[in-house]
Amino acid sequence: MHFYVAFLGGELANGRIGEDHEIVFVVAEDDLSARKAAKKKWGGGGKPHVDTLTKVDRIDGYALTLTATDAGDLTEVTGYN
Repeated sequence: MHFYVAFLGGELANGRIGEDHEIVFVVAEDDLSARKAAKKKWGGGGKPHVDTLTKVDRIDGYALTLTATDAGDLTEVTGYN
């Protein structure tokens, strides 16, 4: 299993020009499975698409390891205003 970061794009509400975006995190065996899992996490309206998908194994010299738990997602956002 691998950790992925996906940048999703999708339709805006009616009458708006452009598209909406959001970043989601998923764990999957391969790129195709990660794309499917990411689209399921889309919080916007309409049909999403994956603009970018990045498999992350290391960050700043630290290796990422994954441990399965029974808990769902927990993402802490700080410093946003």
